[in-house]
Amino acid sequence: MKEEILNFYKKTSIYTNYANYKNYFRSLPDDLKELTKLINDSYIHRIVLLKSYITHDRISEEYPWYDYRCHDDILLTAPAIMAELFRLDERGLTHGREHKNKVIITCRYASVLLASILKAKGIPTRVRSGFAPYINQNRYPDHWICQYYSEREDRWINVDTDEIEIERKHYNNIDVKDEYFCFAAEAWLNVRAGKVNVEKFVHGSSIKGLDMLARTLFFDFHALMNDEISYLFFPTYLDTSKEFFELGIEELKELDDLALLMLEPDKNFDELRYLFENDKKFRVLNTPLLGDKDHLEI
Repeated sequence: MKEEILNFYKKTSIYTNYANYKNYFRSLPDDLKELTKLINDSYIHRIVLLKSYITHDRISEEYPWYDYRCHDDILLTAPAIMAELFRLDERGLTHGREHKNKVIITCRYASVLLASILKAKGIPTRVRSGFAPYINQNRYPDHWICQYYSEREDRWINVDTDEIEIERKHYNNIDVKDEYFCFAAEAWLNVRAGKVNVEKFVHGSSIKGLDMLARTLFFDFHALMNDEISYLFFPTYLDTSKEFFELGIEELKELDDLALLMLEPDKNFDELRYLFENDKKFRVLNTPLLGDKDHLEI
């Protein structure tokens, strides 16, 4: 592996910046099973919280009715997540945290936190977006994981922080095999080639379609470039389904070409970096507070 690439993934982004938590993160366990367990014991997935009210289990009984049902809109970065965890319980990442003192986040946010911790330890790490058929065998739900580079094994190793769902299917969450995870580029290209029905893939609980796959492709592209954008951020030129389905043949081919590069991100690292740094369509994003009118330059 090129030293340039490993050094790139040791760097932090605005999202994985460990800020004043660097020494604290370094003090956390090096053992990934223990580390992911600590993270798991500090948050509740928003879907788990929602289901708890249907099943009337302990979580619904102990989590305050007046508190946020999801912190995804608020805690976009690793230091923000940690600040809230310390505010709720001064022990920080710890076992035995009461449900009322946990943050409610999804897989993207847990992966960003894990990536920040590993980067603080000097380990090349990147967040990835795609789909995890091991969570639901009848469909491919969207999912985010981490990859860290093992110098000893000379390979990127997939780590899924969402240990609860992994254990239910008897998968090893600290070494998820590539064939178990469907990366966004693979999903896009397989659907475009007619190899897989687009209806197999779903974002959240119900969002489907080729336009959803295109946005997921950009989630993973930006994550590969150390820019782990929220799933609420979309490229300006395909912010809506209407815009996507108005794309021409050449623009769809641009997405095909991007996906082909992303199938081998290390081999094509320089080309991906060039696109990220120079292609405004691929780089400029709309967010809940920013729309087309804010990006007059494109």
